[in-house]
Amino acid sequence: MTDKQTKTMSETDRYGKRGVSHDKAEVHEAIKNLSKGLYPNAFCKILPDQVGGDENFVNIMHADTAGTKTSLAYLYWKETGDLSVWKGVCQDAIVMNIDDMACVGCLDNIILSSTIGRNKSKIPGSVLKEIIQGAESFLDQLRSHGIGIYSAGGETADVGDIVRTIDVGFTTFGRLHKDDLIVNDIKAGNVVVGLSSSGQATYEDEYNGGMGSNGLTSARHDVFHKKYAELYPESFDAAIPSEVVYTGSRSLDEEIDIDGYKTTVGKLVLSPTRTYMPVLRKILDQCSNDISGMIHCTGGAQTKVLKFIQNKRIIKNNLLPLPPLFELIQTESQTDWKEMYQVFNMGHRLEIYTNEENAQNIIDISKSFNIDAQIIGHVVDAEGAEVEINSPYGDFLYSE
Repeated sequence: MTDKQTKTMSETDRYGKRGVSHDKAEVHEAIKNLSKGLYPNAFCKILPDQVGGDENFVNIMHADTAGTKTSLAYLYWKETGDLSVWKGVCQDAIVMNIDDMACVGCLDNIILSSTIGRNKSKIPGSVLKEIIQGAESFLDQLRSHGIGIYSAGGETADVGDIVRTIDVGFTTFGRLHKDDLIVNDIKAGNVVVGLSSSGQATYEDEYNGGMGSNGLTSARHDVFHKKYAELYPESFDAAIPSEVVYTGSRSLDEEIDIDGYKTTVGKLVLSPTRTYMPVLRKILDQCSNDISGMIHCTGGAQTKVLKFIQNKRIIKNNLLPLPPLFELIQTESQTDWKEMYQVFNMGHRLEIYTNEENAQNIIDISKSFNIDAQIIGHVVDAEGAEVEINSPYGDFLYSE
């Protein structure tokens, strides 16, 4: 297969050949008959208060990992010796849990436990130490912003027979009063406020390219050079066809300038998943009564909301500017723009559905943390669940 053919292969085909799925169709099929909890439209499954037995409270339990972002961190660490990227990976895995829980209003009484599986021959104790201490440091930072979250330890297992390098995951548990619960009830007439995924928030140490923990299999293989396949065969599944393994032109340590901020392409793609918890602490303290729903744009990216609406069309016609990171990924992969919006957050990873007056309050709070925000769209009635995206790169319609 020629390079041109590789680059014009659809993202769906590439994902399939790489052994992953951007829409998790098989997973959703497997769980479709399971209970959705007390409030089916809530962003997280809500359970009765099994811990306290109080009908005024609910329980929330969530589990997630950093996904294949660990493979990219492994490459970068091996190439540069920079251990700090592992702190970012533990943040990725934590945020994929807690920012989902924040979308139902849970910012306190959170207990967290880790599950780390490593290949001991590839991952030394120094990496484990960076991950574990990095997690504790991140929790300290969250508590300094009024987030009630505490570590319960976890399990670290040497499982080299089934893990090529390392897998980093967390499980979180929260207890929440029903009065503080947010259940998605997205209405026609709501506006959509998008909070930027890129830039440098007041609580971040450096520029964030906007990458979450979704789409990393695509980004890693589409952006970076084939040489990494030869140098680090343990960083990918040997069963993956060669034509979709590291097909890009960029090097991990290649310098890049983003509006005067100098970094490397590797660190740009490894930008830790931004948490919105400090911002949401203030938003929910001041504006929660007028919020109709919140969506963490993770799996499914800009189409994530489809799972939480009925007979509504979300029209996104004023999106935030596309961060350079996603422009880089699209240029290297030549992925169709419609698919880009299904795989990557493309500039905002949190959506808040509200009225126009409250929207300005939310925007002002977000900007006080140096996180850009704006009304990126609105909601109208429809015959099904639909998302319409009007972008500089085309107009796209998605349906559930």
